[in-house]
Amino acid sequence: MNREVSLDQLKCYSGKSWDIIVIGGGATGLGIALDSVSRGYKTLLLEKHDFAKGTSSRSTKLVHGGVRYLAQGDLLLVIEALHERGLMLKNAPHLTYNQEFIIPVYTWWDVFLYTVGLKFYDILAGKLSMGKSHFTNPESVIARLPYLKRENLKGGIVYHDGQFDDARMALALAEESMRRGGVLLNYFPVTGFIKNGNGQIENITAKDLITDAEFRITGKVIINATGVFAEEIMRMDTPDSKHYIKPSQGVHLVLDRSFLGGDSAIMIPKTDDGRVLFAIPWYDHVVVGTTDTPIDNIAVEPVALEKEIDFILHTAQNYLTGKPERKDVLSVFAGLRPLAANPENPSATKEISRRHKIILSESGLLTITGGKWTTYRLMARETIDKAIKSGMIGKRKCVTSDLKLVSGNSSDKSDRLHIYGDNATEIKKMIAEKPELGKKIHHSLPYTYAEIIWICRNEMAVTVEDILARRTRSLFLDARVSIEIAEDVAELMANELKKDGHWKKQQVDDYKKIATNYF
Repeated sequence: MNREVSLDQLKCYSGKSWDIIVIGGGATGLGIALDSVSRGYKTLLLEKHDFAKGTSSRSTKLVHGGVRYLAQGDLLLVIEALHERGLMLKNAPHLTYNQEFIIPVYTWWDVFLYTVGLKFYDILAGKLSMGKSHFTNPESVIARLPYLKRENLKGGIVYHDGQFDDARMALALAEESMRRGGVLLNYFPVTGFIKNGNGQIENITAKDLITDAEFRITGKVIINATGVFAEEIMRMDTPDSKHYIKPSQGVHLVLDRSFLGGDSAIMIPKTDDGRVLFAIPWYDHVVVGTTDTPIDNIAVEPVALEKEIDFILHTAQNYLTGKPERKDVLSVFAGLRPLAANPENPSATKEISRRHKIILSESGLLTITGGKWTTYRLMARETIDKAIKSGMIGKRKCVTSDLKLVSGNSSDKSDRLHIYGDNATEIKKMIAEKPELGKKIHHSLPYTYAEIIWICRNEMAVTVEDILARRTRSLFLDARVSIEIAEDVAELMANELKKDGHWKKQQVDDYKKIATNYF
């Protein structure tokens, strides 16, 4: 992936009409771009910030059907998500895992309730099941999770779901879209719409934030896939547009792996206030969350509320003998869920389905809201199908159900560089030629100098934050350590991108301001 090449491609296509223009470079937008380009449509995607800058890099790191939604009776959503979960694990094996979960049960009623519920979950998964659920005795639970509270423990329900690296998955979608001929640009906000005499959008205006160049671009279909910011784009089209989104903030804490003590994840299906809590092994750490807090103010960098952090710690202390405290938290990250609400009857977020909604405006703007990472491919397919049914583009078949994002030789999880897929060989070659590049950039993190340099050359990173938050997951694994290496990363970036000392200082200062909200 090369930003200058993408920019040249955009300029060369000036005066012609794109089939599909996607606004937004998160999971939904990137999924739509890949679906579109793989069908053969001429596709452009523009992202205001960086790919997966928002919600799409701040998930619970799960590829799942949603046990919670099963309890709510939303069977169709669970069936769809379980099917998509299977496809995601099949098509991106270098970034997805089969993760064992345990629901600890402390009453015999819960043993019955969750055993039956998870058996139903297995049935709904069908041929794409990741492993049968079963009840196991207290001794077996403690063998798997030695630091789990033992008092009154009746046993545990073992089941399987998927886990992944959300930001790296987004980059894999972007890379595959570009490989197939799509043009994708980050730091390239859409600034307006130009309509014809019939009120239909014919052109968009956009700006390259790196060069300050402005563009007028023509497209047959304009798709708004900007997540929690979708209403901003909708109001750009129709100033008095209704409210279709009810944002909810989800907060996660990252702890040292020692607090879990095993390879299994914990799922608490009902906490004190009715939420679900997970404790999941992730890159030799533990992700604990999440909250579900309705919010009114949408921010690019949402900040966790102390009451959310306290809730997660309090709940974890009820189940883990290590009793994590505030000082043990290595990173705190908050993400905003773009829950699709009924504009005529908005309600509390816990009562709003995670189902997605596709809206076609009178001007021809297609907006998709809601949904979840697991169903990104289905959402993309349905969005493009909607454009076809509306007569905006010719009919072509969706092919993404079998579209692999990596070759079979690149998914060996015993190789730490497997997260780079087929590109891992390039990084290994760099280290073979210059062994010093194989040194870790910090002893507490797994990333090497070779990886940072390769990322600068191949993954369209523009800022230090792009590298530390999303190309690597340093910010999410240990925010304080990520600040310690920010200067070294800025130096490597400056050498590769031909930047001066002022740029390096500004980048480090900007990164520190962001990272301090993560601890």
